[in-house]
Order: sequence, then C-alpha cells, then structure tokens
Amino acid sequence: MKKIATDKAPKAIGPYSQAVVSGGFVFTSGQIAINPENGNVEATDIVGQTEQVMKNLGEVLSEAGSSYDKAVKTTCFLADIKDFAAFNEVYGKYFSSKPARSCVAVKDLPKGVLCEVEVIAEL
Repeated sequence: MKKIATDKAPKAIGPYSQAVVSGGFVFTSGQIAINPENGNVEATDIVGQTEQVMKNLGEVLSEAGSSYDKAVKTTCFLADIKDFAAFNEVYGKYFSSKPARSCVAVKDLPKGVLCEVEVIAEL
C-alpha cells in the first residue's frame, strides 16, 4: 500500500491520506472545494465549488499515476439535492467515461462546502 500526497491539492484536514494506491487501484479521499494555494473555500456556488473539487481530484489522481478516464467508481455528496443538475453539468465534463456512481444529499459537509467527491480509479 502506498500513500499519495501532493501540494497541488488541499492537505488532509484530519488523520487520513489524500489517496492510497493498492491492488492496481487508487482510492481517493473525499475532496472538497478548498483552494490548495491558500487553504480557503473561495467559490460560494455549486458550479464554482464543483470545479475546484474536480481540479483537486485531478491533481490527486495524477500524483497517483491515474486520471479521470480510469475512474471506475465515484461517490458524490451534496449539501442540497437541488444542486444535482448543476453539479452534474460540471461533473460530466470531467468524468466523460461515465464511471459507476453514487450521489447522495447529506446534512452537512466539512467547512460548510456544497459538495464532496471521492474516486476509485485504475492505475
């Protein structure tokens, strides 16, 4: 098992890794809309936050030697299910290979963000 860490994505805000490589797959931790350059959540809308989440995921996947095209499963968390359509518009630009996915609304997310996404991808 290999732990993945990159300065191009937000540092873990708890006792976990940005991702772990095991058995030919990379398992990312959930990424939220933190700008890794300053540690802040800058976007206030679902579109802007989803874009930042996708940038963060792309950097973690790249550091692990993978990419969006190699994703086999994603899990998506929304603070408000009413954001589902807008979230999908951005998500679809990045995950054009259409991996398996779960998407659920949750009561709260860390730092008050609107979405969080985790990925399992092939190397």
